[in-house]
Amino acid sequence: MFENLSDRLDKSFKLLKGQGKITEINVAETLKDVRRALLDADVNYKIAKKFTEKVKEIALGQDVLNSVKPSEMMVKIVHDELAELMGGEHKEINISGNPSIILISGLQGSGKTTFVGKLATFLKSKKDKNPLLVAGDVYRPAAIEQLKVLGEQVGVPVFTEEGNKNPVKIAENAVKFAKKNNHDIVIVDTAGRLAVDEKMMNEISNVKKAIKPQEILFVVDSMTGQDAVNTAKEFNDRLDFDGVVLTKLDGDTRGGAALSIREVVNKPIKFVGTGEKMDALDIFYPERMADRILGMGDIVSLVEKAQEQFDEEEAKKLQKKIAKNQFDFNDFISQINQIKKMGNLKDLAGMIPGVGKALKNVDIDDDAFKSIEAIIQSMTVEERGNPIILNGNRRKRIARGSGTNIQEVNRLIKQFDETRKMMKMLTGGGKGKMRQMMQNMPKR
Repeated sequence: MFENLSDRLDKSFKLLKGQGKITEINVAETLKDVRRALLDADVNYKIAKKFTEKVKEIALGQDVLNSVKPSEMMVKIVHDELAELMGGEHKEINISGNPSIILISGLQGSGKTTFVGKLATFLKSKKDKNPLLVAGDVYRPAAIEQLKVLGEQVGVPVFTEEGNKNPVKIAENAVKFAKKNNHDIVIVDTAGRLAVDEKMMNEISNVKKAIKPQEILFVVDSMTGQDAVNTAKEFNDRLDFDGVVLTKLDGDTRGGAALSIREVVNKPIKFVGTGEKMDALDIFYPERMADRILGMGDIVSLVEKAQEQFDEEEAKKLQKKIAKNQFDFNDFISQINQIKKMGNLKDLAGMIPGVGKALKNVDIDDDAFKSIEAIIQSMTVEERGNPIILNGNRRKRIARGSGTNIQEVNRLIKQFDETRKMMKMLTGGGKGKMRQMMQNMPKR
């Protein structure tokens, strides 16, 4: 996401490299490029103009320290203003009621129903809630069935009333059902249209009045750019929603909606959809997004994703096995599975400062581990637990069974041996050996 914008901003800042100080002339040249970059990213013209004028005002008022280069100062100012443009501080979803009612709104095709499934997954797994999904779209034939499939997929019940075509009554009955059955969250999916119309707005306004939700979220397809922002304004004028959800931010989006929508409707972006899977939903942090736009990575989010998969007891057991040199292929594949659960590999790599730019044109397939898994799964239980017995004949059999070749099997076993040695060095008494090895390395 934001790759083109990141590249354009990076080129803009290069205009200041080699300059001894910030002046009105070099700032004007840089910000002219920044404004073009924002407009190309489909940011509203007035917002882009206001943004660059504010950056210019701050930049010309700065006393640049001798230790800070003008280009670095400009990056810092743009970063802070980008974060402010997108909302400044992160805003939590309001789930204070009992049950807490969340009303989902948006146009047809924006990804509302999929988001409902993702939100249920998020609240169930990360907030320890017991959600109920409500099928309130009585017009689109496949909408109710789609929600049922998603509910079954994520293990969350779906409230439906076959034959009832009154969304207000369905929502009211769903809330009563939730109270009787100890559901502490009610997520109401509503009908969308291909365009905003009076009937649609009246209907969702009536649902709002009837169930009095604690939270109203507006779901918008970020690939629609400025149209998304205009639609958000119309919905907000009628619904006064609490927050925005940007879907499909992993696609070929220019990012203008993310940068413009907060300024136009004065409502925070609360979530972003980053993939098709039910766990591909991220909390929106303006400052972290500004980091990523400017190619600074997002280490905090990367660590949080790792911690979600971290099991303290398992880690202690693993550490003991490593210390005793008993780390085997079962442990190896377990670590791979934990990495895969963290999300899209290229997105994860992009969270490491500097790596995102380096991998810009590199295609990292999410199936990158497939051949490794096939090789390990083609081993016997004994071979996975005791890699030392993997002789030539066993390796040939594993290659045939995994659909790979002997060179790939040999390469994996070699990498595994090197990993195991490195892990041993990094635990306990191995630290001294590691230090000695580093000292003995040839100096440049």
